[in-house]
Amino acid sequence: MSSKKQALFISSLVILWYSSNIGVLLLNKFLLSNYGFRFPIFLTMCHMSACAILSYFSIVFLKLVPIQAIKSRSQFLKIATLSVVFCGSVVGGNISLRYLAVSFNQAVGATTPFFTALFAFMVTLKREAWVTYAALVPVVAGVVIASGGEPGFHLFGFIMCISATAARAFKSVLQGILLSSEGEKLNSMNLLLYMSPIAVLVLLPATLIMEPNVLEVTVSLGKEHKYMWLLLLINSVLAYSANLSNFLVTKHTSALTLQVLGNAKGAVAVVISILLFRNPVTAVGIGGYTITVLGVIFYGEAKRRFR
Repeated sequence: MSSKKQALFISSLVILWYSSNIGVLLLNKFLLSNYGFRFPIFLTMCHMSACAILSYFSIVFLKLVPIQAIKSRSQFLKIATLSVVFCGSVVGGNISLRYLAVSFNQAVGATTPFFTALFAFMVTLKREAWVTYAALVPVVAGVVIASGGEPGFHLFGFIMCISATAARAFKSVLQGILLSSEGEKLNSMNLLLYMSPIAVLVLLPATLIMEPNVLEVTVSLGKEHKYMWLLLLINSVLAYSANLSNFLVTKHTSALTLQVLGNAKGAVAVVISILLFRNPVTAVGIGGYTITVLGVIFYGEAKRRFR
């Protein structure tokens, strides 16, 4: 009975993780491309505000995880650096959704292992086995093929998507370096608790400078579409839920299970987005994305075997 409860609990976590990640991705696309809400920086600020408030509530009041205090100015500066890089990756991803289909956005995002390996070598001189690097060839080749077969290819959107993917990989490498000592390590929920308010402080002036008419347009859209504010609220809560569920799934499953589920999640997001947004796809594009996903799977397996 205990094992059945455990299996049910993990299944529920995976469903929450999938629905939160895919939900926030599709809602971002809907708001930024189909709803006339063209403010990716402000949208990211809404996400970070929700993460800051809900992280505090979850840790301080619900006590989901023990709170970890910042112990030094040096540790705070390291967290602030990670927060700025994190902001860049999320904003870049949201901007790209204005111009690219979710399916192609996911194909480009699947190249994260390539950039992680590249930055790990450039920054730390950490080398992997040659088999591991060889597995990255189809990861990149698949995106090149998918780009050629993408009917709605947009150069600026592609550049922003690649930049966001690279920033996400750089953050993971940087996090491993900056918070490597035992006294400075933070679990992902505490790290989100401290990064989110810093991200809001960074994004607020950026919003005011780069999206000066955001409040006026948002209020106007709110009057025109009665569900506008509800969509923004749900979208922001899902952004936090995606982080929370990722932490819980990581905690309760193995690294291999997480990798398999992560690869499948991207494919599910692609299928749902195509059905929902009816964006045209080609056999070349599907083939390219399939090659990239297989490359990611081979890369993960090679890293596990030749660690």
